[in-house]
Amino acid sequence: MWAELAPIGRDAGTRGYRRYAWTGADQECRAWFKAQAESRGLAYELDRNGNQWAWLGAASYKDVAAGDAVVTGSHLDSVPDGGAFDGPLGVVSSFAALDELRGRGAEFTRPLAITNFGDEEGARFGLACVGSRLAAGQLTKEKAYELRDSDGISLPQAMEAAGHDPAAIGPDPERLARIGAFVELHVEQGRALDLSGDAVGIASAIWPHGRWRFDFHGEANHAGTTRLVDRRDPMLTYAETVLAARREAELAGAVATFGKISVEPNGVNAIPSLVRGWLDSRAADQATLDTVVTAVEQAAKERADRDGVDLRVVRESFTPVVEFEHALRDELNKILGGAVPVLGTGAGHDAGILSASVPTAMLFVRNPTGVSHSPAENAAEDDCVAGVIALADVLEGLACS
Repeated sequence: MWAELAPIGRDAGTRGYRRYAWTGADQECRAWFKAQAESRGLAYELDRNGNQWAWLGAASYKDVAAGDAVVTGSHLDSVPDGGAFDGPLGVVSSFAALDELRGRGAEFTRPLAITNFGDEEGARFGLACVGSRLAAGQLTKEKAYELRDSDGISLPQAMEAAGHDPAAIGPDPERLARIGAFVELHVEQGRALDLSGDAVGIASAIWPHGRWRFDFHGEANHAGTTRLVDRRDPMLTYAETVLAARREAELAGAVATFGKISVEPNGVNAIPSLVRGWLDSRAADQATLDTVVTAVEQAAKERADRDGVDLRVVRESFTPVVEFEHALRDELNKILGGAVPVLGTGAGHDAGILSASVPTAMLFVRNPTGVSHSPAENAAEDDCVAGVIALADVLEGLACS
């Protein structure tokens, strides 16, 4: 399975992955998922929001009693030049865990589903977890229709071009009501397990996090003839804001990153008229996150006033703190022997979005370098196998007699 997925959407130059929602690479990943489901005799289903489902013990979610299904899976899309493990490890491990359980002769007493949630990374339209947000009712159809990529293509246009009906998108409460437990396996995006010497861990919580767009409007002018004192250069304001973000995050014990920038007119010999930067910030609690973002906005405003630059800040997405259900988390720990480390994370996941609607939990697989969202992302084969066995044990404990 890993070998089949490896070449899809991989850039020859960077060796990173560019599997963006509703593109050709995404469609290839979806075709792979469907083929894996059908080769195992699972009932394949595509929901109204483009999320994929593979059912064992049911022809579709409509055949499942409320709260009866055990679901596992993750996503197959990537960030720009992302690594091979973020998302796909969870999907591949889900199919492998099912194979492991069949090899054990396990008898399922509850319906099982494996899922691939669409557009988790938000690389194309700027909003993470679109598929799960739509299903959970955390993203309205109207707001979804407003999403556009860097080429101005709207989400509904992209979905329609890929053969999916955008008119159907929206909340899916009947489907979610069938789920009694959702367990997502994911490569760890940090080094906690490497430092503790454990191959597998259990998630405790996801930090609150969000994305803010900073628009700095200045005045375009000639870079060679305009005196420094006559300039309204938004790049200066942006630069000061980037430094402020790092400073405030360090003071608060949080993280803050400007990782994306757009410049107009984007000429070497032109003073910019507009610099647009996107801030990603995360913290262990809401109060700390609010403190950091407020301080960054204030620093940006003060510098903008000095530079004669107009500032606009827009919060494009936000996810509050997620405490995974303690009962399910404790059940996973019990199934796995009670000595599995429990750790928090600053990364967002579909499991975090779904936690408001269904009981959710997460397993992490050790990442020896802690690097993620990069081609250098990695996990050892032995640890990946340990993750599969742990997931199989959990599914057996939750869904089998």
